[in-house]
Amino acid sequence: MSLDPYQLRKDFPILSQTMPNGKPLVYLDNGATSQKPLSVIQATNDYYAKENANIHRGVYYLSQHATELFERTRIKTSHFFQAQCAKAIIFTRGTTDAINLVAQTYGRVNVSEGDEIVLSVQEHHSNLVPWQMLAREKKAFLKFIPILPDTTYDLSKLSEIITKRTKIVAISQMSNVTGTVHDLRKIIDRARQVGAKVLVDGAQAACHMPIHLVDLDVDFYAFSAHKMLGPTGVGVLFGKEEILEAMPPWLGGGDMIESVELESSTYAALPAKLEAGTPNIAGVIGFSHALDYLQKVGMQNIKNHERMLTEYALERFQKIGGLTIYGTEDLDKRGGVISFTLDGIHPHDVGSILDEEGVAIRVGHHCCQPLMKQFQIPGTCRASFYFYNTKEDIDVLIKSIEKVKSIFGRVVRK
Repeated sequence: MSLDPYQLRKDFPILSQTMPNGKPLVYLDNGATSQKPLSVIQATNDYYAKENANIHRGVYYLSQHATELFERTRIKTSHFFQAQCAKAIIFTRGTTDAINLVAQTYGRVNVSEGDEIVLSVQEHHSNLVPWQMLAREKKAFLKFIPILPDTTYDLSKLSEIITKRTKIVAISQMSNVTGTVHDLRKIIDRARQVGAKVLVDGAQAACHMPIHLVDLDVDFYAFSAHKMLGPTGVGVLFGKEEILEAMPPWLGGGDMIESVELESSTYAALPAKLEAGTPNIAGVIGFSHALDYLQKVGMQNIKNHERMLTEYALERFQKIGGLTIYGTEDLDKRGGVISFTLDGIHPHDVGSILDEEGVAIRVGHHCCQPLMKQFQIPGTCRASFYFYNTKEDIDVLIKSIEKVKSIFGRVVRK
C-alpha cells in the first residue's frame, strides 16, 4: 500500500500558504521539525478552550478528564513503539532533555573515575555535550566510534572501543546530517558482552520508520514529538523498567513525590518519579493525535515514500556540476535527508537564495561541528523530506540550486 502525498497535504494548512515574496512554500526542513496536521492543531487548541486543568491532582471533572487524555497518550506511545510497558515511557521536553535526564541520573550514579562513555564522531550536540559534562565531573573518558567514508559506523575495532570499563554507549540511529541509518545490532551486542548500557538517540529515526523497542533491546531510547507531527516541547524517554526504577529523580518538586517531611522525602513510583512539575499537557495531548495520524498513514508507507523521494533527488542532484553529496549511496542505509555543498559557494548564500524561491532548507553545521571538522567544511545545505513532500518539491529545489549557480557564475565572471 502506498500513500498519496497530494491528498495528505490538504491536512497541513501551512503547506498551502504563499511566502511574503509571492512564492509557494516548499518545505524541506523536516529534519529540524515537521509540520502539523489540522487534527493536532485542533486538539491542542481544544485542550486550552475546553479541557484546561492540571493533571494528577484534581478530583473535579476537568482535571480527571485531562489526566485521562494525558495518560492515554502514554499508553498509545508504548503501543506505537512496542515498548516494554507504559510505565517505561517518560515524557520530557524533548530529545535533549531526555538524554540529559539519563546522563544526570543513571550516569551520575553508575559512572566513576576512569570509566568510559562511548559515542560516535557524528553525534548531534545533544548526544555529545551532556556526556562531556558528565565525563568532566566524574573524571571519566570519552571514546568514539569512527565512521567510514560512506558515513556508516566503522566497527572494525569495536572490541577495543567498547571495553569492560565502558558504562554507557550513546549513539544515534539515523544521522541528522547525512541521513545514514545505522545497523546497531553489533554495537548493542558488544555492549551486552561487557555489561554496558545503551542509549539510542532516535530523534531522526522515530519519525521515519517503524521502531520496535522490545526487538531493538536497548536500555534507553529518546525522541521528540515535534519531528513526528506533534507540538514542540514534548519528548519521550523510553527506559527499561528495572533500570528506571533504580534511577534517582533528576528534578525535585510537585507530582514526583510520595510523601514530604521538612528534612526528607520519598518518591513516587514510575513514571511520576521522573516527571516533576506541571508538564506540557496540551503538547502531550496533541502528540496523541499525531500518533493517530502516523498510525493511519503507516510508518512503513512513510519509509517507502521517503526512499522514493530520496532516490529521485539523488538522481537529479548527481547531474549538477560542482555539487558534493555527503552520505552513503546505499538507499537501504539512508533516510530522507540529503546534505550537500556547492563548490565555492557558502551554504548560507545557498539557503538565502533558495528562500527567495520559497524553498526552506537547513544550512550550517546542524549541531554536528565535530563531523563538519572531519569533512573539512564549515557546514552543508540540508534538504530533509517527509511523507507530504512530492517530486515537484524536489524539482523546485533543483531549479533553485541551478539559479544559485547561475548567480554566482555571473559574479565570478565579473
